[in-house]
Amino acid sequence: MKYLIIGLGNIGPEYELTRHNVGFLTLDRLADQEGVSWNSNRLAFTTELKYKGRQIHLIKPTTYMNLSGKAVNYWMKELKVPKENILVVVDDVALPFGKLRLRAKGSSAGHNGLKNIEELTGGQNYPRLKFGIGDDFPKGKQVDYVLGRWSQKEINELPIYMDKAIDMIKSFSTIGINMTMSQYND
Repeated sequence: MKYLIIGLGNIGPEYELTRHNVGFLTLDRLADQEGVSWNSNRLAFTTELKYKGRQIHLIKPTTYMNLSGKAVNYWMKELKVPKENILVVVDDVALPFGKLRLRAKGSSAGHNGLKNIEELTGGQNYPRLKFGIGDDFPKGKQVDYVLGRWSQKEINELPIYMDKAIDMIKSFSTIGINMTMSQYND
């Protein structure tokens, strides 16, 4: 069985440690833990790993956040991965920092990366793992917040939540979305 895990983020050193890049950071941590390295490929950095008999492909789109759907659509077709076997790891300002929520489908909630994936893959019916980044910003400052760097307290706690997200990715790839949601969503 093949799975495609997509971490959303923006390429470039100026974005590397920003809240919007939590998808990239989580997949980087997973790749490090599994001892696999990234390759520069068409529309994305890619790598793959084997876990409990599953072939798990990881991608970090190089299209910038707002065009993430181009990479997702291309790699779904290239690898012949059905939509129910993809999982998008994405930042979410509507969830408190560190809160993780797995969903089988849903709206983009204004997230431009998710909007583009919906447009190019044909709807909202794809799994996503929402990674809470909190909403500690003044009115009108959401862009500055999501493109801002983590606080020191968040940096200290981030590995705990990324490891939980990695456990959820592995669970999704082995026991499926419904059992993973009931085990991890609170």
